[in-house]
Amino acid sequence: MKFTVIQLVLFLLVPHLFFGQLSPVDRQQKGLNVYVLGAVQDAGSPHIACEKKCCAHLFETGERSRKVVSLGIVDFNNNKTFLVEATPDMPKQLRDLRLNTPFKENDYPDGIFLTHAHIGHYSGLMYLGKEAANTKNIPVYTMPKMHRFLSENGPWGQLVTNNNIRLVQAENEKAISLSEQLTVIPFTVPHRDEYSETVGYKILGPNKTLLFIPDIDKWERWEKDIKEKIKNVDYALVDATFYDAEEINYRDISEIPHPFVIESMQLFQGLSLLEKNKIHFIHFNHTNPLLNRESQQTQKVLEEGFQIARKDMVFKL
Repeated sequence: MKFTVIQLVLFLLVPHLFFGQLSPVDRQQKGLNVYVLGAVQDAGSPHIACEKKCCAHLFETGERSRKVVSLGIVDFNNNKTFLVEATPDMPKQLRDLRLNTPFKENDYPDGIFLTHAHIGHYSGLMYLGKEAANTKNIPVYTMPKMHRFLSENGPWGQLVTNNNIRLVQAENEKAISLSEQLTVIPFTVPHRDEYSETVGYKILGPNKTLLFIPDIDKWERWEKDIKEKIKNVDYALVDATFYDAEEINYRDISEIPHPFVIESMQLFQGLSLLEKNKIHFIHFNHTNPLLNRESQQTQKVLEEGFQIARKDMVFKL
């Protein structure tokens, strides 16, 4: 095959024009990335026994993006990965995370952070036990009540006594330094705390920061000002379990307290467009119309200047 002079120069200087873009695992990556591994509420989508329009067809067709809310953190400079939330979808989510980490030889993370003891946020720990992965001393970062819950209740206590996991106790608003470029800060938020406290996380990278609050009661029940918190980070992934009261047939929200998306948008109206663009709604109930990319509600949220978290989104910190 003969090349003209121009073709030869292009071949040497711009190889991707000939060979195509390299896959993520082939590229030399540096810094810190946060991956959205799931964005759905605890029970997933399709939801068990749901015959409504939102779920019925999904039992037949499936939908790979419908995974329970979880984040993956990759520290490329130090060859480490961390998981935020241990969901029922954890096996697939850990594999998805490893596909973005060329340095990893297995699917197991270097640590797991939990927010609270509701099924979508910790039950994936079961896959680390002797019936499945039988892992060795994976650090699991927990607040005091969550620490006791896992230690003193089966089958989770077996993970501790068998050294499948190693519980690392965290403290409210006390920074956890994982490397020179990665720090995680847990902070308590009001929620239904039957078995544990509930926390959100502030993830600090070398250049940017991310706020993660998948579950919270109404914003006014928190002693902190969420708007000020948003102003002080680069990205904010916040509770969007239900879009509005109509979605759940006007059920008593005190039984399942969450801020409706329409309430959050109203609260955030005073923020600048730049601040609104930081906000990514996440943790969608199976009935939430924001799961549908084509819904009127989705279009309204985007038109208002907000974002919607989707599986496989990447945030560079």
